[in-house]
Amino acid sequence: MENWIIHRPGSIEDLALERAAIPEPGAGEARIRVLACGINFADLLMLKGTYQSTPPFPFAPGAEVCGIVEAVGEGGTPELIGRRVVAYCGHGGLARHVLAPLIACAPVPEALGSVLAASMPIAYGSSELALARRARLQSGEWLLVGGAGGGIGLTSIEIGVRMGARVVALARGTEKGDAARAMGAAHVLDPAGIDLAGYALREAILERTGGARMDVIVDPVGGDLARAMMRATAFEARVLPLGFASGDVPAFKANHLLVKNIDVIGFWWGDYFPKAPEAVRESLVRLLCWAAEGTIKPFVSDTIPFERAPDALTLLAERRATGKVVVSVG
Repeated sequence: MENWIIHRPGSIEDLALERAAIPEPGAGEARIRVLACGINFADLLMLKGTYQSTPPFPFAPGAEVCGIVEAVGEGGTPELIGRRVVAYCGHGGLARHVLAPLIACAPVPEALGSVLAASMPIAYGSSELALARRARLQSGEWLLVGGAGGGIGLTSIEIGVRMGARVVALARGTEKGDAARAMGAAHVLDPAGIDLAGYALREAILERTGGARMDVIVDPVGGDLARAMMRATAFEARVLPLGFASGDVPAFKANHLLVKNIDVIGFWWGDYFPKAPEAVRESLVRLLCWAAEGTIKPFVSDTIPFERAPDALTLLAERRATGKVVVSVG
């Protein structure tokens, strides 16, 4: 089979399209013929060798796929063979075939296309579990979403609105701002024109919300934006750092958390499969059904053919993607 391999810590330019043997599934695994692979910021960190769960080199990036189960290992259900599933594989998705844990596979409804399905596990799965399970978001609360033009940002807006929240989105540029509005954001601000070192962002938010502060914050960016968003928190606010696209991991002063009764809540979706697999599987099944029914509408801004897979990663690295980027493999 073909796969995109990186042999040592490096960059997108170090990816090479190579041939390898089709893998055989071990106990508790499924072999999937990949139809589409979702691309995430974590893939860029893996190439550099800086992600918290970077696999041993060499490897193929690509953590989430949609495809057809071809074989199952010991303990697997033969009835799964031939079915189309989404799966969290961690890495290896930029290939014609990949192995994934059976507990990380969820059946795809017939009404949902493979490219859209491949765009969902990490972004939608992260947003749904983070907001519902970790942040305990309630209907009527204010939700502030940073990096709102990216995959996690857009899905957090959509899931938050579906849960009854009022959403303020921070998105750079007209195109990303329009995408955030399309997902249901009540207010959209462009942080590019705001001094993040002071209180300008907080004042801009309060002006639009009639003085209401933010009950929940979703932050996939970090850096100065994260520190500025903290200044707009309400009493007993919950802050979810979901990523650090800026490259700057923020530190928050404990006395600020104390006097405002703020929770900073860690969340990493990938750790739920080994530790709480049923919770994440139930979430995935629920999300796929919502998408098939049209209750939520995954937004794939760019679909790149397998032969040009590095271009998909470049779109993320250069922050040119408005929504989710997916590589079409099948």
